[in-house]
Amino acid sequence: MSAQSHILIVDDDPDIRKVLQLLLQPQYTLSAAADGPTALEILKTETDVDLIILDVMMPGMDGYQTCDALRAFSNAPVLFLTAKSAERDRLSAYRSGGDDFLSKPFSQEELLAKIGSLLRRYKEYRGKPDAALAIENLEVDFSARSVVSNGRPVALTDTEFAILEHLLRNRGSTVTAPELYEAVWKEKFLPGSGNTVMVHVLNLRRKIEENPSSPKIVRTVWGKGYQID
Repeated sequence: MSAQSHILIVDDDPDIRKVLQLLLQPQYTLSAAADGPTALEILKTETDVDLIILDVMMPGMDGYQTCDALRAFSNAPVLFLTAKSAERDRLSAYRSGGDDFLSKPFSQEELLAKIGSLLRRYKEYRGKPDAALAIENLEVDFSARSVVSNGRPVALTDTEFAILEHLLRNRGSTVTAPELYEAVWKEKFLPGSGNTVMVHVLNLRRKIEENPSSPKIVRTVWGKGYQID
């Protein structure tokens, strides 16, 4: 990725912040925060942040709460760092608006691979020029990366927008979970990846469907995958 990519590191442990800064310099422009409130203030003033590396276990406002709060004004991808690795913790990360999850301890190679994948996807979908498209009560402008539902703007995360865009570009066809995961996350589909897709699709439905429990836009084709007619 370009050295111009701007990463915000959020961790209450100064040693972790220092290690991450050493690993990521000079390839990226870096900012750092020791807690959630400081991170939110940085994101409000430094609007060019392309990726947030966010620790889960922080005093006061934890990583999940911080991610939920920043999603009110930022769709930059969030990579969670945590000592936890249980499936429920991964799902909590995704439900709060996170894009990916890395367990401590991690290797430099794994960290850089995750960062590279998230930044590639963010820049690809953020900058993709295309026309607007309307379906049901939804209006999607690919060029502006904006979504309007019933005349009201909808704030989607980068991952949610990527899922919606991929399904719209394959409108009328059933997209399997492995295909959707590899297209959006740019990684090989592995055991457990299906749950990641499912949680993000549920989050997307909560934002764009009038009745998320009975979706009319993003339908589940049982035993096969997802489809937009």
